[in-house]
Amino acid sequence: MLFKMFLTETAEQPIVDWHALLDKLVEWTTSVGVKIIIALIIMFISFKIINWLTRKIEKLGEKPNHDKTIMRTLAYLARLGGKCVVAICLIGYLGIDTSALTALIASLGVCIGLAVNGAVSNIAGGVLILVTRPFKVDDFIEAQGYSGTVQDIHLTNTKLITGDNKVVYIPNGPLSSGNIVNYSEKDQRRVDLNFSIGYQSDYAKARQLITDIFTAHELVLKDKDITVRASEHGDSAINLIARAWVNSGDYWTVYFDVLDAVKEAFDREGIEMPYNQLDVHIRND
Repeated sequence: MLFKMFLTETAEQPIVDWHALLDKLVEWTTSVGVKIIIALIIMFISFKIINWLTRKIEKLGEKPNHDKTIMRTLAYLARLGGKCVVAICLIGYLGIDTSALTALIASLGVCIGLAVNGAVSNIAGGVLILVTRPFKVDDFIEAQGYSGTVQDIHLTNTKLITGDNKVVYIPNGPLSSGNIVNYSEKDQRRVDLNFSIGYQSDYAKARQLITDIFTAHELVLKDKDITVRASEHGDSAINLIARAWVNSGDYWTVYFDVLDAVKEAFDREGIEMPYNQLDVHIRND
């Protein structure tokens, strides 16, 4: 009898009230679900606008009267900060308690700050680089054992593109406190080359050949002095130093052109370029 009553009550009262569940789902969809969809649409549109504005800021750096380095850094910070602000506002719009989120972010900030102590010095180094300006975007520099063209300066690191197209990220902390050689800061550079000739060779002719090669090169600046002098009387050769001025962008072209031309001229005129050699004498007792 009890079992029959239990079956009767179970049949009359279903375990799952599907109508109530459907009502709850519709209520959630018309309230929270719509908010989520609106938030996603706002986020998508806002991010598009932020990306468009920051690209405009980057393009301002291409103009002659604007600083490319500052514009790129401002665009990067604006993009990062703008998206964070949009995300926080949308979280508040969805009804999530942002005070708890703020406390959580503050706690995480302390933990992350202790964990990434070195990043703070890199940020300080990035700010120092942007203020003191030892180099800027598109400069060719040598620092921390690497040389390349500066592509980007971020708050924590600087991005270099080497001559063989490798990407190097140098932390700004050691970069700002170390030695930096900027090859692009000045418009003109001096090409310094060293040559050796044998003592039996014609010294005056060798000097004249090198001078003529520098003078004939179209990229060598003619309003600057060309110097070709003996720098050392070595054990087996006279060492000459040759100097001429060029525009910074023409440095390596002139450097390699003159090396090739001097070798060809010395071979043609019979001027010996000595090299280290060892004579072995065998004595037969």
